[in-house]
Amino acid sequence: MRGKALAAAAIAAALSLVGCSTAAPSASQPATTAASSAPAGGAGGEVGVFTWWADGSEKLGLEALQKLFKEQYPNDTFVNLAVAGGAGTNAKAKLSADLQNGNPPDSFQGHAGAELQDYIRADQIEPVNDVIDALGGSQVFPQTLLDLLTVQGNIYSVPSNIHRANVVWANPAVLKKAGVTAEPADIDAWIADMDKVKASGVSTPLSIGGTWTQVQLFETVLISDLGVDEYNKLFAAGANWESDGVKKAVAHYTKLLSYANTASDGDDWPGATDMVIEGKAAYNVMGDWAVAEFASKNKKDTTDYIYFPVPGNKGVFDFLADSFTLPKGAKNAAGAKDWLALIGSAEGQQAFNLAKGSIPARTDVAPTEFPPYQQSAMAAFKSDKIAASIAHGAAVSLSWNSDISSAISKFYGSKDQATLIADLVAAAKKHAV
Repeated sequence: MRGKALAAAAIAAALSLVGCSTAAPSASQPATTAASSAPAGGAGGEVGVFTWWADGSEKLGLEALQKLFKEQYPNDTFVNLAVAGGAGTNAKAKLSADLQNGNPPDSFQGHAGAELQDYIRADQIEPVNDVIDALGGSQVFPQTLLDLLTVQGNIYSVPSNIHRANVVWANPAVLKKAGVTAEPADIDAWIADMDKVKASGVSTPLSIGGTWTQVQLFETVLISDLGVDEYNKLFAAGANWESDGVKKAVAHYTKLLSYANTASDGDDWPGATDMVIEGKAAYNVMGDWAVAEFASKNKKDTTDYIYFPVPGNKGVFDFLADSFTLPKGAKNAAGAKDWLALIGSAEGQQAFNLAKGSIPARTDVAPTEFPPYQQSAMAAFKSDKIAASIAHGAAVSLSWNSDISSAISKFYGSKDQATLIADLVAAAKKHAV
């Protein structure tokens, strides 16, 4: 990213807002545990892994892990339980039903942060402190990230990566034709540039997908208009979701949608990214998994695409992390720990993140192994302020996210700003603790 990322004090404040508590156990030496003393070649049997990585770079990342899992754990048989749907909208619904019916997978993907609280409260996942310790604990994972994974002294998932959500991906040829020569400083300047793009003959300067991509766009506008500190305060009890800053963000968001394509709820992110690749749109706000979509189409960094923080987000890293759990009642818990050990290893994180476009959660994976975008994101994660993503479960619980998503979906059809604000206020009163 063209920017910097993460101050420890800022992330600590954000962590307190998403309801996590107590520091994660650290490991002065990697511990010998059940995770590290498994039989050579793995525990054996089928290992069913539930994700929403069924398309694009996400699928490529999962395939890279599958290949490595087969090599390192030949006794185990990986069973791909992926359910299509960006950000897990469809997958989470099926997972919820499976967990409630006592039919858990051996491991499932979740987002680090508040999203995991729902599973913890429902007593549906087990602590994985032993796996984290065997992997190296705070010697290899940032303590701030471990804090985000920790509730009442226990860690409940193993992180596979770190993503940045507040990235604008742009087509430089389209911008050049429109006479756009500089990165916009704020939302108003960005809107002015979109007017230039539209005047140049591109009918949809901004591409979007279904509801979750719209939630992600909206959260970045909130960051721009509120500032990162006030944005992070939105997730605490008593937060003001009808402040002048929120109203300004809703107005800006409404204007931005006027430059976008028509999208249905089933439209996923690769299509929106491809609109930029094909020159049908100038801009798309997407997480950095998009970089692998550009690479898959043989597009070159800075020549065929450029990237920068959402205008007004400079110096802010809108954070999310994919992580994997150990469900209670898993049929092959030992095999699941083999999977967790793989995705938390340096080798696993390098293979996965190279394919997916994210950066390793571990700090001992060399940046030089990665292409320019990921190197810049690694540098950024060390110094920018942190914002916790709404769309990707870092800031809010599954149920709160669902209510925000419903409000954004309704707004997409109505464009009624007062109703959107009222719905956001109601959601906060219902869920903020």
